[in-house]
Amino acid sequence: MGYIGIVDYGAGNLMSVSNSLNFLGLENKIVTTPELMEGASGIILPGVGAFPDAMQALEESGLTASLIQAAKTKPFLGICLGAQMLFEESDEIRPTKGLGLLPGRVQKIETDLKLPQIGWNSLQYHKQDPLLVGVPEGAYVYFVHTFKMCPSDSNDLIAACDYNDQVTALVGRGQMYGSQFHPEKSGEVGMTILRNFGNMVGGAE
Repeated sequence: MGYIGIVDYGAGNLMSVSNSLNFLGLENKIVTTPELMEGASGIILPGVGAFPDAMQALEESGLTASLIQAAKTKPFLGICLGAQMLFEESDEIRPTKGLGLLPGRVQKIETDLKLPQIGWNSLQYHKQDPLLVGVPEGAYVYFVHTFKMCPSDSNDLIAACDYNDQVTALVGRGQMYGSQFHPEKSGEVGMTILRNFGNMVGGAE
């Protein structure tokens, strides 16, 4: 198995992801160049903050083209804002184009509960997936967000949670995934998910 590349475009929680991979014994590198992206066996795209700022930062980093190529050809996991960026467009602050790797858009959660959703919520499965092997339905994971992924293709929806609104928790197509929750902050459940992703990366060699 080669290394898992963690994309650094100035808008991600890099070290907590890296520390989690280190804990699992998964080799990883911070990706700052197209060459490091191309050399990785799998990619994680983290993200915190606002969608328009993140897309601008990614474009300015010069990594957009190699990131899109990697998402189409390697095991790929977007986390939180990094997951939302996989979609065509977001309504956050102003309409902003995303990477367009999955059909759908990002919209504000429609709920009477407090926003952002901060804390633990349970997973409701829409289908089984290799990323969730060893994770029982109803397991709790950690969220911090105000906007939700709205996939146009129901086949891309793997798991959701209830926040007085159905909130997409995990999407996937092939070996490309987007996790609205933070596996690196979700205890043993999150470690199981990252370990499963590492297994996919190892199998991709």
